[in-house]
Amino acid sequence: MSRWSEDLIAVDRARTLDGLFLQRILRTPDRTAYRFFERADGWRDLTWRDMGQWVARWRRALAGESLESGDRVAVLLRNCPEWVMFDQAAFSLGLVTVPLYTDDRAENAAYILQDAAAKLLLIQDAGRWKRLAEVIGDAPWPLRVVILEPSDAATELAAHDPRVVVADTWLPSSAPALTQRDGDPLALATIVYTSGTTGRPKGVMLSHRNILTNVHGVVTLINVYPEDLFLSFLPLSHMLERTGGYYLPIMAGSCVAFARSVGQLAEDLQSIRPTVMIAVPRVFERVYQRLQDQLLSRPAPVRWLFRLAVATGWRAFLREQGRGGWHPRLLLWPWLRRRVGAAVLEKLGGRMRVAVSGGAALPAGVAHTFIGLGLPLIQGYGLTETSPVVSFNPLRKNVPESVGVPIRGIQVRIGADDELMVKGDNVMQGYWNNHAATAKVLTQDGWLHTGDQARIEDGHIYITGRIKDILVLSNGEKVPPADLEMAIVMDPLFDQVLVLGERHSYLSALLVLNAELWVGFAREHGLDPEQPASLTDPHLLKDILKRIRLALRDFPGFAKVRRATLTLEPWSIENGLLTPTLKVKRGPVMERYREAIAEMYDLDA
Repeated sequence: MSRWSEDLIAVDRARTLDGLFLQRILRTPDRTAYRFFERADGWRDLTWRDMGQWVARWRRALAGESLESGDRVAVLLRNCPEWVMFDQAAFSLGLVTVPLYTDDRAENAAYILQDAAAKLLLIQDAGRWKRLAEVIGDAPWPLRVVILEPSDAATELAAHDPRVVVADTWLPSSAPALTQRDGDPLALATIVYTSGTTGRPKGVMLSHRNILTNVHGVVTLINVYPEDLFLSFLPLSHMLERTGGYYLPIMAGSCVAFARSVGQLAEDLQSIRPTVMIAVPRVFERVYQRLQDQLLSRPAPVRWLFRLAVATGWRAFLREQGRGGWHPRLLLWPWLRRRVGAAVLEKLGGRMRVAVSGGAALPAGVAHTFIGLGLPLIQGYGLTETSPVVSFNPLRKNVPESVGVPIRGIQVRIGADDELMVKGDNVMQGYWNNHAATAKVLTQDGWLHTGDQARIEDGHIYITGRIKDILVLSNGEKVPPADLEMAIVMDPLFDQVLVLGERHSYLSALLVLNAELWVGFAREHGLDPEQPASLTDPHLLKDILKRIRLALRDFPGFAKVRRATLTLEPWSIENGLLTPTLKVKRGPVMERYREAIAEMYDLDA
């Protein structure tokens, strides 16, 4: 690490997000800024100077669209350099960017475009625009549509629809160099629509200062260097990736490589060999489940050695953290780390300096396994409304069961019903066009209601539940379903879980089975996996409940699932049962399985 050195840009020097970008260009013009993949040429690099020239061209094109400061412009792209170019060009003109998820339903994207009155939309390809245009119909927004990827279909659309242009003909061949503008740090920078699990999405208004102070707060808790290489695969429309995997690397001068796709993530990890990765728990859960599946087919001595490595590595981690003493087994750790841990970490590129999990709770068993194998894995917590980071675990004060300590500049407290309250420069300005919703979550003196229940011990925050999701059984016992669901889904047979029981005397569960494992599981019970009736076989359901009881063995006696409904149909964004951030929409799922739920509680369907 002796060759690694910090090169941070101060918030006051940057003032705005485009100011931050320009300062980085001036400071390290020839360092590699971004790495991306092209089918014809493979992996390619862009320097900060290259990016500045591209942003200037995008800026000039936007300036020709009669847009005024404060106007909203939307972007619907996969993670790529053009996402950054468009975002920075818009900021340099005082425009407000509105990100859209590439895999969201067209109806949701159309709603956001109309609610934000987005005058211009940059979209990936002709096919996506055709699907979106059908839903938009005669609605007024957007006035201009820029299709990024050239194709015959895009050219035809541009020829017949005056709103549509293709980016390569819309962009000028050159433009004046970028210059620092006198932008207002408190001005609105972006409207990010939350993918709520109920109701219409709400537009979170974030200023330049909201985001800049949040980035600065992060780098006060963890060192980030120009030599770091980030791998970007969470969507940039998600504030976790946007702040942590886009604006933070600009402040630190780090390089960002854009992964080709989630499906090619394993290959990209091997070829890019990142030092920093930001992911949601589901990514780590899937790797964990693959490890467990592979171990099942290995000889008993191999399984024993793996468990020994994890247990010893965890003991070594606790000792390094100052929370554990010496043990003779630690003498084995260097050998176990090379023999077992290194083989797993090599799958992640072999150079991972820190891996961050955020966006949802990380199961303790998953965290223990990866940390025990030697991966520097830290968990954090945040909300879109907080730009988004509230807290995370420092590497040298890492308590994986917690979501860490508040970053600099953020105050936290526990309010009524054990609700976590947050205050700081990172807290949003409010919800776009929704004063009533703003008033519900923001107090007069600036405290934000997070909606999450928590406790604070030794400076660390522990999330204990979600207020509106807490299930109250008929006997008055309160059950946080997310904790139970997280424990159950650790069984590889279950891909998705929803625990129910509000106002009832016992809990039940809706379970989406792993399609591949279902085949073998059904045949073990003498059933035909192709027959829908197999999913309701009494003997099979009895075994399912046994597996669930095993998963919930550490929970109180009242938190036991007594009935279950099985399905092979995944809950997805396409069928309206998942948000774009892959959170389960409890209401729509319960409505979809209304009759099954009624049967589990012996009610009239």
